Amino acid sequence: MAAATPRSSWGSGTPDIVVGPLDLAARVDEALAVQALAFGLSQEEIDVRRHIVLRHLDHPQARALGATAADGRLVGFVYGLPNDRTHWWSTVVEPYLRATGSQGWLDDSFVITELHVHPEFQQRGIGRCLITTVTDAAGLPRSILSAIDTESPARGLYRALGYQDLARQVLFPSAPKPYAVMGAPLPLRRG
Repeated sequence: MAAATPRSSWGSGTPDIVVGPLDLAARVDEALAVQALAFGLSQEEIDVRRHIVLRHLDHPQARALGATAADGRLVGFVYGLPNDRTHWWSTVVEPYLRATGSQGWLDDSFVITELHVHPEFQQRGIGRCLITTVTDAAGLPRSILSAIDTESPARGLYRALGYQDLARQVLFPSAPKPYAVMGAPLPLRRG
């Protein structure tokens, strides 16, 4: 499922973290534990997301990367796939994108479905490495994602990488907070 990617590690002051291909299906529970800590999910939400992740991984072009500590613990992950307008996420965001004249972003785009880093390892460049590495292998001209529509370190990272707001106050069924849909040309900005 994951294409061969360079393995990256961080130096001084950070435990040896290696970013590389991840068999997300085999480590889905570990990944969702990271997501639960980073995103504040209940056990019920984790159970729902587990089925969603496994269904997404059936896509032949799904890509997943993990950030692994020296002890083998997964401390971050990203996964995504080429967008398909018939997928649930696209059907929800399309009217919002159409309202801003941005619906073309749904074509020829790699969707970052999830990107999470364990809170103890955030603000160390791990998320940046994960997202740039997975999008570099996407083979598409642009990337889109959704993020909670609030000023946050995640939104700051996305902007630094070149993502711009395409639609805001996007409401997903059962999500307690509105989201922003963001898009960036690939390759992502470095800096």
